[in-house]
Amino acid sequence: MIMQDEKKEIGISEIKKLIPHRYPFLLVDKILEVKHEPAIRAVGIKNVTYNEPFFQGHFPDYPIMPGVLVIEALAQTACIAGMMIDENRDKIPLFTGIEDMKFRRQVIPGDTLMLETEFIVFRRGMGKAKVRASVQGQTAAEGVIKFAMMDSNGKEKP
Repeated sequence: MIMQDEKKEIGISEIKKLIPHRYPFLLVDKILEVKHEPAIRAVGIKNVTYNEPFFQGHFPDYPIMPGVLVIEALAQTACIAGMMIDENRDKIPLFTGIEDMKFRRQVIPGDTLMLETEFIVFRRGMGKAKVRASVQGQTAAEGVIKFAMMDSNGKEKP
């Protein structure tokens, strides 16, 4: 497994080159770091604003970021770390499972969501990552996500 050089920061332009997500489903604004020693790890941020399209229908009088979108932001952060591995450059990571996900704090407009991911296992195109989202040091969500690296035509690559 060969990894691209470790990065200190990845902006939105490079994020868009790494993963296929686009508005309104691109939920990572910046990657603060990607490391691959001793484990593959990435830290990203999502700035949550009242202008997010999901706030129009998700408790509009008391806006809360949907938990499933917090998980998606974590998955995209892990995806970016996975896409930094050379063998994955032309693949698409797909969810295969979520384990022990817990929500501990609501995420509201004005929050900056810190997204931390660390691969527990990654081999033969399958991965598992421990993930944590936090706001000002308080855990908003944490758990484990599982994924598979697929060819862009949808067929799994061994």
